[in-house]
Amino acid sequence: MSQTSTSQPPQIKSRLGAILRATSGNFLEQFDFFLFGFYAPLIAKAFFPSHDEAAALLNTFGVFWLGALMRPIGAVVLGAYIDRIGRRLGLIVTLAIMAMGTIIIAFCPTYATIGVAAPVIVLIGRLLQGFSAGVELGGVSVYLSEIATPGNRGFYTSFQSSSQQVAIFVAATIGYILNQSMPTATIEEWGWRIPFFIGCLIIPVIFVLRRTLEETPAFLSMKKHPTTSEVFSSAAVNWKIILLGMMLAAMTTVTFYFVTVFTPSFGKELHLSAQDSLLVTLMVAVTNFIWNPVGGALSDRIGRRPVLLVIAGLSFVTAYPVLMWLTAAPTFGKMLAVGMMFSLYFGVYSGTMLGALVEIVPAHVRTTCFSLAFALAAALFGTFTPFAALKLTALTGDKASPAYWLMCAAASGFIAAIVIYRSGAVEAREQAVAAQLG
Repeated sequence: MSQTSTSQPPQIKSRLGAILRATSGNFLEQFDFFLFGFYAPLIAKAFFPSHDEAAALLNTFGVFWLGALMRPIGAVVLGAYIDRIGRRLGLIVTLAIMAMGTIIIAFCPTYATIGVAAPVIVLIGRLLQGFSAGVELGGVSVYLSEIATPGNRGFYTSFQSSSQQVAIFVAATIGYILNQSMPTATIEEWGWRIPFFIGCLIIPVIFVLRRTLEETPAFLSMKKHPTTSEVFSSAAVNWKIILLGMMLAAMTTVTFYFVTVFTPSFGKELHLSAQDSLLVTLMVAVTNFIWNPVGGALSDRIGRRPVLLVIAGLSFVTAYPVLMWLTAAPTFGKMLAVGMMFSLYFGVYSGTMLGALVEIVPAHVRTTCFSLAFALAAALFGTFTPFAALKLTALTGDKASPAYWLMCAAASGFIAAIVIYRSGAVEAREQAVAAQLG
């Protein structure tokens, strides 16, 4: 389907600049996703009023999850567009759609003002964000893999995830400052919107960065690019790879949403202060940023398989004991220690998994297959995590029961890694990918 021309395509002028421009859109995506999770109780009061606070919160996380269900659709539709038209233009389009969803949620009137239209409008905003997010991560990961220097693909692709940690850090910092400087009643009434407004102000800056993005030499070197129908048919043929990729990414998405989006709600369940939960989230964002490139670089040196298996195995056997230890007598120190442990698991595994996923999907439909695999993992597992965690706690009465969800995700990643690397097929494909990407 794709061939390499004899003439050399233009090379990336500055890889550091390309990394910053490519990952800027990830910042906006995760900034808004985290804010929606952190302010879920206040969003519930504003748009999903109910006499039962728990029911309102579940409705809010339900909308959070429904938006994620648009990810697979966005992965297929926008992924086909990026594989056909180019990485640069595709990433600009995804940013525009994400920006629309952000603005809608930030400025939507409350239920008390416009009635049932309020939750409908918020849902539309989340659907747009989910549609865009379906290919944003995949598009950026593929872009980074295609500009990577030889032998460093895992390290380069890991910065896709690291960029999201910067967004978590900034969002948590803004939330912490608001909690310190504004009365609780004011934050509950309208102050929670301030971080969303800040997100709207960031949009023009990110657009400027994305507009100066260069196309990847690997894409330019392809003499023929697949049509949309060819992308769809090829993705259908490679459904086994997509399924295994989804299973591989499940641990990444579940662990990430547990230690970031769900942490504030979990802290409230454990009767810890909002400030304590935000401080934990801040520290998790910092360590996530560090562990991601460490994981990517480590997997470049010793291979993807051992890193994936070790981290998934550790997560499976330690999840319940540490959550039981935390919930038995909750303290800030304990919650920070648990957050640091899961941050290590997430960062090293994610930094490795991103490089592995790029290597196992077919080159000519790389963005579509990568995005669809990750979007399915995020939709069915990752963004479902806050809802699942709350539901498990309600059903069992055990505050440590969210560990069961983490264990399922770890088992999924462990099994997928075994199946993917059970023969030399992946190693052969890795060599082919390395040859194509230079």
